Amino acid sequence: MGDAPLMLGVSGCRGIVGESLTPDVISRYAGAFGGWLRERHGGKPVTVVLGRDGRAGGHVVRHAAIAGLCGSGCDVVDLGIETTPTIGVMVDALEADAGMVLTASHNPQQWNGMKCLLREADECERGGVSACAPSAQMAAEIVDRFKSGKNDWQRWDRLGAVTRQRDAAAVHVARVVERFGEDVLTAIAAMKPTVVLDSVNGAGAHAGRQLLERMGCRVVQLGAEDTGIFPHTPEPTRENLAGAGGLCEAVREHGAIVGFAQDPDADRLAVIDERGAYIGEEYTLVLAASQVIEMGMRGAERRSEKVAVNLSTSRMIEDVAGEFGAEVVRTPVGEAHVVQAMKHADMVIGGEGNGGVIWSSVTYVRDSLGAMALVLAAIVRANRQVSELVGRVPAYAIEKRKVTIASKAEAGPAEEKLVAWASGGGGGTDARIDTQDGVRVDWADREPESGGSGGGPAWVHVRASNTEPILRLIGEARTPEGVSSLLDTVAAVVG
Repeated sequence: MGDAPLMLGVSGCRGIVGESLTPDVISRYAGAFGGWLRERHGGKPVTVVLGRDGRAGGHVVRHAAIAGLCGSGCDVVDLGIETTPTIGVMVDALEADAGMVLTASHNPQQWNGMKCLLREADECERGGVSACAPSAQMAAEIVDRFKSGKNDWQRWDRLGAVTRQRDAAAVHVARVVERFGEDVLTAIAAMKPTVVLDSVNGAGAHAGRQLLERMGCRVVQLGAEDTGIFPHTPEPTRENLAGAGGLCEAVREHGAIVGFAQDPDADRLAVIDERGAYIGEEYTLVLAASQVIEMGMRGAERRSEKVAVNLSTSRMIEDVAGEFGAEVVRTPVGEAHVVQAMKHADMVIGGEGNGGVIWSSVTYVRDSLGAMALVLAAIVRANRQVSELVGRVPAYAIEKRKVTIASKAEAGPAEEKLVAWASGGGGGTDARIDTQDGVRVDWADREPESGGSGGGPAWVHVRASNTEPILRLIGEARTPEGVSSLLDTVAAVVG
């Protein structure tokens, strides 16, 4: 294994294939999850829905995971290559007990991993929607079981069985489309808009195209090959989409009204406006949330008086929600934390500023398909281009930095320094400090740096990543100069 990292946490298990993530590790982790499930269900048979994100080498991970799940006595419904949210939809649709997604999300080509989903039968009053990532406590129990080596391998006559199902994308697409009235679908079909979709040769290629065509779009698709080899660095960021021959250029070339970029497992979405400009993943949630809230006000959706987002999400969501009198609830980073808050208050919409939209009417999993549909609906209902919709939102500049660390333990001293600095008047006397997850500091009107830029609303969030051996520094201010100055100062404070 050497120095290759094996990341274990609320997001599941991720590692480098052939180094920290071997067939042995995969089967043992899947077996630990299967044993934990069966113990939780009193030893009764359980069913797990399985799917993978399509990246090259995933077939080995699939075989090892099936061996671990069946070996621990779980029946497996194998969906093949499907998006992470599709697997969540199918866990509910099949009334299965759990799901397992074989993915490393946006991580580079050499990574892969396993993400667990759970369904609580007593939560299914919301149209049968329940499946989601396990809570932090449950995830810790699964990890502890894996680390302890406790696997309840079953005898030959108690092994789980494997069945296959290949219509999952159609079920997911239908669930999204059914959330809209005929007025929206008719309006989109009448426009016959051109949309460019970059699926990065990942799991979203088939389902994404199917959704857009079902909604009446003419689709130009990039990254739709089944090679599983990413044509560019897979995280849907500006630098990865703005290169020659990339999504931004394709939107301009084809005169598209919008461009969409998925990550390999299609739980995140970035949006490109009609000019071919990358508007940022933060706007994905802003546009989707505003549309869901409006749908609730028109009676086409349950009312959404609260929106759940994590601590690293832009304050634009407060501005947009405030227009409708909706409250924003902040949670620790991680899909499970956002979902927990959503379920507690029966919220319709939530998500994360990395392009992850959770629309509970479809699934409690971040979903690029639902996000694409909501952005299209926003364009049609407002009769405005994407750049105009973005222009209506108060503008901020957000910047994200990464610092490599040996372990999460190194984050503690850095966070303590930030708290001491902010408590002592660093950046302004009105600092609000939140320590739910790392440290977030908000200023209603941050004081300018000496000789630099600043002023106006600003915040910074410093925390250790759950999926990579890095410390994340995220900040936001009115201007790029202001946030850069803020992060320079904070980087010096935390050392």
